[in-house]
Parts: sequence; structure tokens; C-alpha cells
Amino acid sequence: MKKNIGAFERALRVLAGIAILSLAFVGPHSAWGYLGIVPLATGLIGWCPPYSLLGINTCKSCK
Repeated sequence: MKKNIGAFERALRVLAGIAILSLAFVGPHSAWGYLGIVPLATGLIGWCPPYSLLGINTCKSCK
């Protein structure tokens, strides 16, 4: 898998993923909070499947 997410976007995805995931444990205790795994995983891996399908690449050093 070739990385297609830039460093700044990766950091944002990790932070957003942690924030959303925390909703499953703190706050409303909603199962919807587990959706935070998606941005967290894509941020940690650096690869986003929809970006690959659409031909989007925000990683400047990966082109």
C-alpha cells in the first residue's frame, strides 16, 4: 500500500479518531464512538482506501 495521506492530515485524523473513540468510553457512552477507529487507523497507517479509488494523494513526499 502506497501512502496517500500527508503528515498534517494524518495528525488531524489521529486526533479526530481519538476524540470520536473517546465518546464510546467518556460522555454519552454511545456505540457510535467506535467509528473513531476508522480515522485513527487511516491516520496511523497513512493510507485511505477512498482516496486510492478517487486518485487523491495529499502526501507531497509520496508522489
